[in-house]
Amino acid sequence: MRVEIDPQAGFCFGVRKAVKAAEEILASEGSLYCLGDLVHNEEELQRLTSLGLKTVNHDEYKALKNCKVLIRAHGEPPETYETARRNNIELIDATCPVVLKLQNKIEKSFEEIRDSGGQLVIFGKKSHAEVRGLAGQTGYKAIVIEKKEDLDKLDYTKAIHLYAQTTMNRQEYETITNEIKNRIDIAKAGMDRFRCTRSICQQVSGRVPLLREFCQRFDCILFVSSPKSSNGKVLFEECRGVNENTYFVDKPEEIQKDWFKPVSSVGITGATSTPVWLMEKVAQLIKEITTS
Repeated sequence: MRVEIDPQAGFCFGVRKAVKAAEEILASEGSLYCLGDLVHNEEELQRLTSLGLKTVNHDEYKALKNCKVLIRAHGEPPETYETARRNNIELIDATCPVVLKLQNKIEKSFEEIRDSGGQLVIFGKKSHAEVRGLAGQTGYKAIVIEKKEDLDKLDYTKAIHLYAQTTMNRQEYETITNEIKNRIDIAKAGMDRFRCTRSICQQVSGRVPLLREFCQRFDCILFVSSPKSSNGKVLFEECRGVNENTYFVDKPEEIQKDWFKPVSSVGITGATSTPVWLMEKVAQLIKEITTS
């Protein structure tokens, strides 16, 4: 049985930066608060928790004082920083540079169009932490859309500035963009009032061609990711699109021996929130159960 791990898989730059920041403080101080799950992977969270990381939600965060709190790669809205100033909280800001840049763009864009009644639109998951941070730059006046049907919320006679959560599917974003253009044309509002920003992370979207090529080389693919990972859901569908013998695995215990009976090669890949050590653990287990 040939078993290989995708060399392109593993933490993206933003997640790697956040995890490294947490590990350094935990190594020197033994404990650290993190606002929300540092990474959307339960196995990695358990490892960090064993090192002393304490995850808090926003209500718990507001009650903290005189301590250090890590801001994860997803970023946070302005009120999180106001709470830190008020409660003497030292923030270790690990917001992904790509997300931070997008937050700044959205803030400036909203300032440009708010007085004229324009609409700032974010294509993303309403419940996602990154989207909360992005919408917070507009005082939560941004219109968040998740699917084509949500486009009925928009007024196509007014200016529209469109952005996307950094981990959304690029093709879906293009579909949304083209549909907005069609509706503006029908409303005869003038395309000059529409602005679309390419805000999907290049590191995420750039992985897709390489991921497809990797998946074609194996009889079976194991995609290792937490169900919580938005990026993981997108990349898993890309894998399954080129290799129907693809399985979604949250943890090694979910692996079934029957998956490997008719195959001679297995490829292992994952989301940008999947640690390499977990994929290595999966690879080792596959080798054990296929040789026993």
